Amino acid sequence: MTVTPGLRTPRLASPDLLRSVFRRHAAGVAVVTARGEAGPVGFTATSLTSVSAEPPMLSFGIGTGASSWPAVSRAGHVGVHILGEHQEELAATFARSGADRFGGATAWSDGPEGVPVLDDVLAWLVCRVVTRVPAGDHRIVLAEVVLGDPTGPGRPLLYHGGRFNGLRD
Repeated sequence: MTVTPGLRTPRLASPDLLRSVFRRHAAGVAVVTARGEAGPVGFTATSLTSVSAEPPMLSFGIGTGASSWPAVSRAGHVGVHILGEHQEELAATFARSGADRFGGATAWSDGPEGVPVLDDVLAWLVCRVVTRVPAGDHRIVLAEVVLGDPTGPGRPLLYHGGRFNGLRD
């Protein structure tokens, strides 16, 4: 392996290297929800990506070991919620393993297609799952937008350096 002069010593590929690099990448914070057999499920995602405008499609990644995966693996529709900087605690709740994600502290309602829709978010979408693509220990879910609401007030919540943050001007 050759090293470009002036660069620090590169590290070989590993899960730790990937995590370390992506801690340097700021990402918007979303919560993905679905209706499971035992009730609503959801998880915090920073892997949300716009895929296509025609038809309107998006993607997100989910680990196959995640508690939400069994429901997402069978769901016909999912909810995608863009969180505002005022929702750091909500993001943390949906990111925490074993948390009561739809307990009393989480305001939500049953939305179209039976998808749980969170209150007070910057924007939300209900999407029809098109496919789930294997990708290592994750699946990439491709979903077509059915309907949504982009009109929530506020500024986006970001994830950077292992923490939730707001935008700075």
